[in-house]
Amino acid sequence: MALCHCNIRVELREVRLADKPKEMLAASEKGTVPILVLENQTVLDQSLDIMRWAINQSYPNKSLSNSWSIDGSLELENHLIKLNDSEFKNSLDGYKYGKSSASLNQIDYRDKAEKFLEQLEKLLTENRFLLGENISLADVSIFPFIRQFAGVDPTWFGNSKYERLAFWLHSFIKSDLFLTSMTKYPIWEAGSLDKTYYFN
Repeated sequence: MALCHCNIRVELREVRLADKPKEMLAASEKGTVPILVLENQTVLDQSLDIMRWAINQSYPNKSLSNSWSIDGSLELENHLIKLNDSEFKNSLDGYKYGKSSASLNQIDYRDKAEKFLEQLEKLLTENRFLLGENISLADVSIFPFIRQFAGVDPTWFGNSKYERLAFWLHSFIKSDLFLTSMTKYPIWEAGSLDKTYYFN
């Protein structure tokens, strides 16, 4: 979504994680996506790093609304993203995959995840987006995880108290930015002459 928003042209290599190509592992030993290899061969293999790089390339002026930067909100932005990537992600995994431990079942994980949802709901009662009236990096970073959470039990989520969060989620899912970003591409094969380029 960040690359699309920033109009950055990249060569996409859609891979099958069950059969990881050696070229992918050579670029990054972590073996997961996304991986962005820059023209100078610098490798970015964390989603947030790729997003920040893209924004800095296209919108170095942070006062612009399309820079996904909200003045005075950097500390809160970092806090929300950190919570999302740690506590909420762990609870989401337990809820999504039905994991059970000696002390927690699937519903327990959902209950734990709700602590984060409550924070987001409160922020959305004050603003259109999480940090203000414009989209921020926090919105786009957190949105895919809320989408996953809602998808585990759509009926429960739809009937929950998180009405503003549900509206926020729906607005992203229906956005041109998301729909364009979710275009499906054929699996890349080494030596293929067909290259799919993705740009807005």
